[in-house]
Amino acid sequence: MLDPRTPLWRLLKMPIVFASVLGLGVNMGGVPLPGWLLEAMHMLGGICIPLMLFALGVRLLEIDFSDWRTGMLGALLCPLSGLVIALPLMWLLPLDPLQLAVLLVFAALPPAVLNYLVAEQYKLSPHHVASLVLIGNLGSLIVMPLTLAAAFAWFYAPV
Repeated sequence: MLDPRTPLWRLLKMPIVFASVLGLGVNMGGVPLPGWLLEAMHMLGGICIPLMLFALGVRLLEIDFSDWRTGMLGALLCPLSGLVIALPLMWLLPLDPLQLAVLLVFAALPPAVLNYLVAEQYKLSPHHVASLVLIGNLGSLIVMPLTLAAAFAWFYAPV
């Protein structure tokens, strides 16, 4: 995913890709999972978010904000690119108003902390990515209220 010359077999060995493919297969196949497994996965998922934020916080202690331009670019391009992709899909897909509003909100989300963790794992400029995530999430303080206002106005306007 990070290097275009990476062979496909190596991509499939990555835990995040393997888990995604397996999860899609189980979901699309309608395979019922036992309650104990669902509860265990829910608990693991619940602890992953604080751990990712902790890892990002440790990196942010070292940030010098010399990469603020990268962060600003990410703060602008991440929601913009998501909306550029989502808007045509909103007209192409047969979605009800709630699904359209959710698509709009998800399209405008800021850069995810997971991006930083992948950059850190593969030593691909984690300080740049940390800046991008931090400033991108700060930018979401402006973008998300505007997106929510648009979603409510377009899809839940009083008749």
